[in-house]
Amino acid sequence: MTQLADGSWHRLHPATPLLRGGIAFLALLGIVIANLRERLVEFFIPGVECPESLCSEDPISVILDRYLLLAVLVAAVVLLLIVALFWLSWRMHTFRVTEEVVEVRSGVVFRSHRKARLDRVQGINVSRPLVARIFGAARLEISAAGSDANMQLAYLTSANADGLRAEILSRASGIRAQAASASASEANGDAPAAPAGLGEVARQRIDEFLAPELDPNLAPPQSVVTMHAGRLVGSTALSFGTIFFVLVIVVLAIVMTATDGGPYLLFATIPVLFGFGSFLANRIVKSLRYSIAATPDGVRVGFGLLSTSNETIPPGRIHSVEISQELLWRPADWWTVRVNLASHSSAKGAAGQRSTTILPVGSRVEVLKVLELVLPGLVTEATRWQIEGGLDDARHGDGFTTSPRRAAILRWFSWRRNGFLLFPDAVVLRRGAIWRSLIVVPTARTQSVDVRQGPLERALGLSAVQVHTVSGPVSARIGALDVRDASRLFRGVAAAGVAAIEADRSHRWGAA
Repeated sequence: MTQLADGSWHRLHPATPLLRGGIAFLALLGIVIANLRERLVEFFIPGVECPESLCSEDPISVILDRYLLLAVLVAAVVLLLIVALFWLSWRMHTFRVTEEVVEVRSGVVFRSHRKARLDRVQGINVSRPLVARIFGAARLEISAAGSDANMQLAYLTSANADGLRAEILSRASGIRAQAASASASEANGDAPAAPAGLGEVARQRIDEFLAPELDPNLAPPQSVVTMHAGRLVGSTALSFGTIFFVLVIVVLAIVMTATDGGPYLLFATIPVLFGFGSFLANRIVKSLRYSIAATPDGVRVGFGLLSTSNETIPPGRIHSVEISQELLWRPADWWTVRVNLASHSSAKGAAGQRSTTILPVGSRVEVLKVLELVLPGLVTEATRWQIEGGLDDARHGDGFTTSPRRAAILRWFSWRRNGFLLFPDAVVLRRGAIWRSLIVVPTARTQSVDVRQGPLERALGLSAVQVHTVSGPVSARIGALDVRDASRLFRGVAAAGVAAIEADRSHRWGAA
């Protein structure tokens, strides 16, 4: 635990002005380097001289030749001003955690004071950028329901970020803070920690870099799902974006060999090649050491090699789940899992995707295990074969109610597979034949359900049903159903939703 949740106002990590101001410094350094690019080429490549037309009146050359002392003074003043502004911002940025709310006050000229109830917290993300990890710092973001409702604490010490997350989730779960604090005092003792020397600090930083992304004591090994690096590289290579890029390169190569402007075209495509290559490398590196596990505080998703990030989603905060498959992934039976949440973390998820993509690529076994983690109690011995059958082609006796044959006019290829399955605690929708997907919506998270029928559907005796949840990448809609089946699904979802909401206690998952 941490002493930062004692109800008093606290400040952020002392290195925060440096970590924030460093970004501005790097931006200024990039501007200088961009203006010095010709001189840098001349310096690093012997025999290449900067053209007189470029360097004679170059602004950097004029400053270096005529106003060197003044330029140094201006740069020093600007740097000091930036540091002073960030230091003042750090002094004015305070936070506190009480028994019921977390509050953040910030701003120098324009002040803001934000509050979030602990029992409405939708998730907590702890990210550690590479530079912040060197200083032993981490950024903690508290996700709350609503637009622009998140609160960010950048930066805290790494230990305080983990401890504060555990304390907030413990109080949000309904566990009495006094009992949690007493347990922490017994475990850690009340003796103040002795200040660490430079050698001890260096050893701690090295241990943090070498430590596994997921603490083995945090979750049982059987509940942990990891992502194979080879599968990650293969899925990236088989994505439509990569294949399209390769085709563009092939076309450009053919054009360059067939025309006289080949060298100029090659020079123009180098930035594109470098940018897309960096995107692919960054996507793979960010997803290394991926893990998703069930912890006492909820589902924890972590990833990253150099810069790390992990988010804990408390029980009951996932409103819908979609398991989908790209066409080129079908021979390998790979799938991806996305969810709808009431809030969205500003940090990117694994593979550089949105944070709602909690499994970028996984096998069928891993996907079902993730579904079991995010919606506990749904995947049982009695229902597993039905849910797994939703990933395959339709077959007799699989339990799904599918579209009638006349729906082939609207669903040319997928009418046989298009269908639904209703459980007391979830509704399952199966869609698509070329691009397959399986959508699961917990009935306790449904907000409304509607049935729609257009003129063509009315002529064919068909209807579409949509189960409404919070906005997100998952749309729980299924069309081309027989009118009677659509009406039965509508009434079943409405009745199951009322019963599930009345029995739902997930907002205080630790109260028992």
